Amino acid sequence: MFDFIDKVVIITGAGGALGSQVAELFYHAGAKVALYDILPDDKLQLKFPKLKNLENTLFQSVNLTEEESIQNAIEKTINKFGHIDILVNIAGGFRMGPLLHETSENDFDFMIKLNTKTMFLTSKAVIPYMLKQGGGKIISISARAALKGVGKMAPYIASKSMVIRLTESMASELRDSNINVNCILPGTIDTSVNRADMPNADFSKWVDPKDLGNVILFLASEEAKGINGAAIPVYGLS
Repeated sequence: MFDFIDKVVIITGAGGALGSQVAELFYHAGAKVALYDILPDDKLQLKFPKLKNLENTLFQSVNLTEEESIQNAIEKTINKFGHIDILVNIAGGFRMGPLLHETSENDFDFMIKLNTKTMFLTSKAVIPYMLKQGGGKIISISARAALKGVGKMAPYIASKSMVIRLTESMASELRDSNINVNCILPGTIDTSVNRADMPNADFSKWVDPKDLGNVILFLASEEAKGINGAAIPVYGLS
């Protein structure tokens, strides 16, 4: 459906259910994929038996909350592929919490680091390369929950809301540099972890990772060059 031949794509959180699906979609569309995850390189590679062309893949263990670790990964990506066209910020997570006044500082900081700082630091590291080459695409994962505060989810909601505002700010700053910056607001994603956590839910109404991946590929394509600073809802049937 989309052609990404010779495009270089960085995917953070590549070892997760959504990240691995997105990686395979880009790979089979002809892209060269740099897969970043907290997992060791060899364990990350084991998650991708279908990605057989190692010349077009880079498996990279990265601590996405540390700027130096990200810079090292970016340098390895540039050394192997020569440029970076697309960044997909998927790394993140969810943790239900207590009431806000009962939330520890460590728990609050954990959500901000996991969902916001990772996106900020990786985008910050990639943008100079995109500016130098004259363009690029940045797509980040926020959440439907980011649109409204509810009880016992304050740190998570705050962290995902920041993803939207950072997206809008970067889109404004980079719009004259041929860099599109957008984010996606998924509802509940149909993963094995979510099914285990919510066994009585109607899984048929959740978002299929492949469907979400196809939205990401669209935003990364030239067909979406007119979309910038958007927060795209992908709610499934929920």
